[in-house]
Amino acid sequence: MDPRTPVIVGVAQTKRRPSPSDDLENLSEPAEMMAECTALAVQDCGEEDILKSITSIGVLGILSWGYQNPGAIVAEKLGIDVRESILTTTGGNGPQMLVNDAARKIQAGELDTALIVGAEAVYTRLLQSRANPPVHGKWIRRDQETAPQAIQMGEDTQGSGPAEMSRGLVVPIQIYPIFENALRARKGLTIPQHVDMIAKLWSDFSRVAESNPYAWSPNFVDPVTIATPGPTNRMVSFPYTKLMNANIQTDQAAAIIITSLGNARSLGISPDKFVFPLSGAEAHDHWFISNRDTLNSSPALRLASSTALGLAGIDKDELAHIDLYSCFPSAVQIGALELGVSIDDPSRPVTVTGGLGFAGGPGNNYVTHSIAAMVDRLRSDPGTYGFVNAVGWYLTKHAVGVYSTLQPTEPFRSANVQDQVDALPSREVIEEYVGPAEVESYTIMYDRSGEPERFVAATITPDGPRCWVTSSDPELMSRGATEELIGLKADIVSGGEIAAL
Repeated sequence: MDPRTPVIVGVAQTKRRPSPSDDLENLSEPAEMMAECTALAVQDCGEEDILKSITSIGVLGILSWGYQNPGAIVAEKLGIDVRESILTTTGGNGPQMLVNDAARKIQAGELDTALIVGAEAVYTRLLQSRANPPVHGKWIRRDQETAPQAIQMGEDTQGSGPAEMSRGLVVPIQIYPIFENALRARKGLTIPQHVDMIAKLWSDFSRVAESNPYAWSPNFVDPVTIATPGPTNRMVSFPYTKLMNANIQTDQAAAIIITSLGNARSLGISPDKFVFPLSGAEAHDHWFISNRDTLNSSPALRLASSTALGLAGIDKDELAHIDLYSCFPSAVQIGALELGVSIDDPSRPVTVTGGLGFAGGPGNNYVTHSIAAMVDRLRSDPGTYGFVNAVGWYLTKHAVGVYSTLQPTEPFRSANVQDQVDALPSREVIEEYVGPAEVESYTIMYDRSGEPERFVAATITPDGPRCWVTSSDPELMSRGATEELIGLKADIVSGGEIAAL
């Protein structure tokens, strides 16, 4: 076999859950968490000399603390020299994108060993801010760093465009439920049927998290509890309760060490540690959701998934283990639809972690955890195939990968299928429109007390363009939570307000 074949030889995950009574000022910062997790990945590899061969560090963009070059700080803490320090832009697609990049370089002989690592300490920062008086950790600041700026990887365009921002659509909790309700219409379900379905899906995810030692919330939650609003499970955005949302308030880290097969063999790493990235693919959908042809699909994910499977020489039915990106139920359903697999097959769950709601959603770093978990799963089930998809922004940026313990018969290959996506139909958007339109999808935003405060809808005008509309009418919001509004005709007045529905 080609000695340049890329192979993952070490993975690790960590979590910590401090209490308000802990020494919050001296809790380790994300850079230290990454160094500690990397040391565990080296230990998992079984050969300490792997550390000396790392010449590239890719770090996922950190939300809980700002560094200009966290990879350089990690390298210094590990006592290694690297020639390449990468920092990804915002997006959960980053981990798989880094794996694809490292595997390409290793296969081409441009790189011997890469470390992909990330950490978040959002929970610690929350406790520090709530302390009386607030606590400030002794963490490295940007003005204390001496290394040059890290290499930026990934598209850095904001997720919302002018049309969305004009209606205040700027965060995931507003947009993914709009996808969700569009899916309900696509599947022809009633609102109660649909809520029951996504509650069961999320309950199934909690069952997987229950057996995940690195999960932030490793407890089974039944579907009724997930679906029922209450004091600890308020409505956030119809049809999502709090338990249907990703949980970013975690302290978690994950690390992946990927090297060449030749280097792994020369170091004497045991073959039972080997998991091969077989293929990868990347693309983004039409960037702003206003311009997408539909709100219940992802052509970029469909093309990336089929391309990666084709490059690996396998079919979706040969996948034994799957982790679909799971910030919200709509992301999982669209991922499954585009991959062509069932979300309701007990023999093949579509998560290996429990998802961002139960395993934890540490910012841009979740998929580093899912890849690490996939490596462990494949090691324990040798000879099978695993699939991971990673998503950035609003089902916007996609990166996918196929993995196996089986030695590949072809070199690692990856593809960017953007040209194919760009050639697909798009939709015009009208920022200001007055006249009749049809409701395409919608959501209802709730305040922190669980009271409805704003109705937001995507509508299609008679000539085909999309227009975003809003309303604060209590009667309309009440109807939207119990009565199907998709397909109804609306009268839109100046300022994007609904006059009648």
